[in-house]
Amino acid sequence: MVSVTQRVSKVKQPRGGYIKPKEFVVTDLLDNDILNESENIHGGLVGLAVDYLTRFLSGAPIEKTFKISLMGASNVNELELANDLLLDIKSTDDTSIESACKMVGFDVAYRVGVPGYKPVELINPDEETITNIRIMVNRGLNFFKLYGPVIKDGFTLEGGYTSSIATGDGDFLTDNTLWDFKVSKSAPTNKHTLQLLIYYLMGVRSIHSEFKQIENLGIFNPRLNKVYLLSVSTISNEIINEVNTTVIGY
Repeated sequence: MVSVTQRVSKVKQPRGGYIKPKEFVVTDLLDNDILNESENIHGGLVGLAVDYLTRFLSGAPIEKTFKISLMGASNVNELELANDLLLDIKSTDDTSIESACKMVGFDVAYRVGVPGYKPVELINPDEETITNIRIMVNRGLNFFKLYGPVIKDGFTLEGGYTSSIATGDGDFLTDNTLWDFKVSKSAPTNKHTLQLLIYYLMGVRSIHSEFKQIENLGIFNPRLNKVYLLSVSTISNEIINEVNTTVIGY
């Protein structure tokens, strides 16, 4: 059961990538907030906490937002703890953010498997980490005021999977753009841009009719507070055909 991200990590791309990151138009969403330099929990957990909290505070139901976390919790027989944590997630106060960080610790038990799971009670973000997550969630909410509204989030790609890629879930769709949240400290790489193209091509073949109106691929990085946008029409048919056949397996 290979996921989109696992497939991308194995693909040997042409020089510069199938889609070069420099082809994206970059917009800096300036604000006065300055992030702390250090965080005491894994960057992957921070990214998931920012992503899920932003979805939830944008209006998505909490059980849907943390669906993967709940499935992971079920895999390690910790649903009672998970449901208690969900009750504490209400806003961007310290308790909500700390509970969200613990909650996303269950994701690994679904995405990777039970052997990768470590008790979520060990995930204790410090003040600097909580402050950074709060700033990034607020940036995410501001981003959606500018580029939203969200019409679909946390979607899987039924109907689009192949023998090469059997799992994968995307972040957000707005009216005409497929978005991916990246909370990395650096600009997007060609792995990120290929991941986004795969989501788009699989989405078009999936059960989700909303993909038919997608015109742009977008990345939002709340850590850098930057938006990266590319029109699908600028991607050559040659590249689309090659990714469809050699990478996805259509």
